[in-house]
Amino acid sequence: MKFDSPLLFGRLIKRYKRFLADVELEDGSVITAHCPNTGRMTTCAEPGWRVALSDSRNPKRKYRFTWELVHNGRCWICVNTGRANAMAAEAVTNGIIPELAGYAEVLREQTFGNSRFDLLLRSGDDLCYVEVKSVTLLVGDGCYAFPDAVTERGRKHLNELMEVVREGHRAAMLYVISRSDGTAFRVADEIDPQYAAALTAALDVGVEAYAWRADVSPEEIRLCEPVTIRRA
Repeated sequence: MKFDSPLLFGRLIKRYKRFLADVELEDGSVITAHCPNTGRMTTCAEPGWRVALSDSRNPKRKYRFTWELVHNGRCWICVNTGRANAMAAEAVTNGIIPELAGYAEVLREQTFGNSRFDLLLRSGDDLCYVEVKSVTLLVGDGCYAFPDAVTERGRKHLNELMEVVREGHRAAMLYVISRSDGTAFRVADEIDPQYAAALTAALDVGVEAYAWRADVSPEEIRLCEPVTIRRA
């Protein structure tokens, strides 16, 4: 997926109150941008790093700019977690992920039980529910990892995906890795051991899991290659 208009560049001053970031633009002016990332943003929010912002061009928005990317000196990282769903939908629709290809319909934001999943793949009665997670954390062993904070919502989704399998349908987790400086993917069990246990239980009953790395640039972000998942 390409950005709608050219991004603006600057340097991160600080991220605070979870949803705000102060940025010094290239012209020296300082603005406050919306930060569309509810996680801790560990390893992707250091002051002084180069950032890229989108401009809504909407004067009615309190925070006109949105923080999209950050560069850590090695690669661009997409910190706008909402982009992961769009990348996943585009990739599945275009048949990029072989294991999720071949369905007649790719529907977004579909409900099953008490959860709303990011994608529903459907061909007649053949259904596959897919939950997408944005991965921005890089841990000390060089692995991409999820989550970067305790996630009760993530555990709830895994429990619902297990119910999908019990109902006779396919269910899958798709981890969208929005950086390119790591090796394999694993669950951050040191951060959320309960999520790690829930994923193990889900895989054991037939929930599928895939990790795909995105090619991230200020012009375009797109899923480009699978990444090995290391199980605990």
